[in-house]
Amino acid sequence: MKTLKKIALGTLATLVLAGTVGWFSLDKETRGLLKTVPTNRDLLFWSVPQRDAAFRALDRIPLLAKWRVVQPSSTPRSLPPGQPLALPLDLDAYMAGQRSSAILIVQGGKLRVERYGLDYGPDGRWTSFSVAKSFTSTLVGAALKDGHIKSMDDKVSDYITSMKGSAYDDVSIRQLLTMTSGVRWNEDYGDPNSDVARFNNHAPEAGVPAIVSYLRQLPRQAPAGERWLYSTGETNLVGILVSEATKRPLAQYLEEKIWKPAGMEQQATWILSKTGQEISGCCIQAAARDYARMGQFILEGAKVQGQGILPEGWLQDATTKRADIGKPGRGYGYQWWTYDDGSFAARGIFGQGIFIDPKRQLVIASNANWAGGASSPKESEAREAFYKAVQQAVDAER
Repeated sequence: MKTLKKIALGTLATLVLAGTVGWFSLDKETRGLLKTVPTNRDLLFWSVPQRDAAFRALDRIPLLAKWRVVQPSSTPRSLPPGQPLALPLDLDAYMAGQRSSAILIVQGGKLRVERYGLDYGPDGRWTSFSVAKSFTSTLVGAALKDGHIKSMDDKVSDYITSMKGSAYDDVSIRQLLTMTSGVRWNEDYGDPNSDVARFNNHAPEAGVPAIVSYLRQLPRQAPAGERWLYSTGETNLVGILVSEATKRPLAQYLEEKIWKPAGMEQQATWILSKTGQEISGCCIQAAARDYARMGQFILEGAKVQGQGILPEGWLQDATTKRADIGKPGRGYGYQWWTYDDGSFAARGIFGQGIFIDPKRQLVIASNANWAGGASSPKESEAREAFYKAVQQAVDAER
């Protein structure tokens, strides 16, 4: 499961903000958020209308969250239209079932499907949730290519010195990326004693990033490299590692290595933790077309003007099975979900995703707000079936 920094805004603050700034001077997304903002502190338990408003506007009100801006390219990459793809399903019905805000299909470098819902459009931003994990992974590869990280087999505490003396002394960067650290972690949002619940209420030590302060207390449960366990906390630690290695904020490195060079069209934002670091396992806000551009950038080998931003062979390693997740035909790479047919995906709760199929030169970018909840099996299975249907549609043209 994925995590998000807990955010809160009381009724009084809402009224003060609305009165001070002026209701009608605010954009549509901010007004929508203010109309529905809850007093409940945990986004996972917000109502569907509250999430509809929040997912497009988490970066509009500093009292809700703080963020860093990621500036776009001055020469955006075009997404030329292609022949509409004939899908073997009712797309309107599928989008309604998913509560989709956007579905874009790029195939052969051309935009063949672009549809929007939930009163959302191409000019808006939508939060990524754990799709951000795959962005963070790519920045690890970039830092390796740039020489900021020496080796994937270096230990985590070599770069985050405040982790020395913890269970992470035995964990390599490779094991952190594959979520095989062996360190205890419980990401059950229904359990008030889970690490997610405890972390969200954790008071970090002075001068220490919140996630470092929490994770360095956790014990080892299995030898490093032997057990896969999904942990957003560890992806948040990956972001700290990249920032420490590169000596710059993660959002700045994303802008430098990907957002501008890859030709992203719109500004993005990255939400910050309570101690001011990017929540690297979550929380990039971007336009749907730029999520599609990210998929195309990865599909084409993460290259800028023919030069790769990643070490030779690194992307292949990142997007193929490195850890067994207990599901036939599936696996986990370096923060990418993998399929045995060679395709792979970035995946976020509530229906966010970037699916990439190199054999078919296919990218599917989707945003949604599942009515069934963060990781609803029904909607999740429907999304997997949709990916297969799109693959079948591409095959039918051959």
